[in-house]
Amino acid sequence: MTDHNAPASARIAEGLELVATKIREFTVDRAAVGITWAAVGLILIVVGGMAAYWLLVGIFRALGTLIGVETAYALVGGVLIIGGSVAWLRRYPQDRPSQEE
Repeated sequence: MTDHNAPASARIAEGLELVATKIREFTVDRAAVGITWAAVGLILIVVGGMAAYWLLVGIFRALGTLIGVETAYALVGGVLIIGGSVAWLRRYPQDRPSQEE
């Protein structure tokens, strides 16, 4: 804390230092934490995407070995077509007003 017997210049310098420290806490420190979490999140997304990709490749190769490559292509294609159809049918909410009105 400030010493009331200290010269005015020392008290002013200490007050400026306290203000600068508070401003740094509110700006630089928070930005550093945000940037750190953004970098960690980006790394997790990339690693997770790579893991999902190699998992799908492994599953497809296992299917190709077990049931044949042509059947594996048909099975995976069928699943993707069904998934795409479901997504296409759900692209609009059911409670939207009809355009006939």
